[in-house]
Amino acid sequence: MLNIGVLVSGGGTNLQTIIDETKLGKIQGTIKVVISNKEKAYGLQRAIDNDIKAVYETDEDNIIEILKENNIDVVVLAGYLKIISPKFVNEFKNKIINIHPSLIPSFCGEGYYGQKVHQGVLDYGAKITGATVHFVDEGADTGPIIMQECVYVDNNDDVESLSKKVLEVEHRILKKSIKLFCENKLSILGRRVFINE
Repeated sequence: MLNIGVLVSGGGTNLQTIIDETKLGKIQGTIKVVISNKEKAYGLQRAIDNDIKAVYETDEDNIIEILKENNIDVVVLAGYLKIISPKFVNEFKNKIINIHPSLIPSFCGEGYYGQKVHQGVLDYGAKITGATVHFVDEGADTGPIIMQECVYVDNNDDVESLSKKVLEVEHRILKKSIKLFCENKLSILGRRVFINE
């Protein structure tokens, strides 16, 4: 069983998905700590409600220490709206997983987060969007891709409706990616991630 640390900035719906999967035994891991850079983030309350250590912390060095103290094997950025430093990345090399609400390399990088991603998709007139789970490297949304899934953009979609469709996909591929990581079924070769089922 691997130790999972989750970083959140908001409501934590992706966090809840991971909590549910670990409780069902579908992910062979235990969430040891949830950390948020926002004091009022509902994700912290989700952690408390599920007897998981919840920490509000904005200093990155302290976050790294908390993760180390809890012997974290994999760090999941589940709606964590802050770019992490190269130091953080190197401390947990190939052990940080992020979820992004578009098909990387489209509509990603600095400035593309939350609803801004979906607005960008609509403004551009894209017909397909989706979600991407990737390993985190020193860049913004530039790490090796673990898994992607598509969502079709309908003529009557707005930011809210598109966000809901993409969120369903996020939940599905994030929990699957974490499951594969915890079962040691992911390997990285250059920019390519291979699933060894």
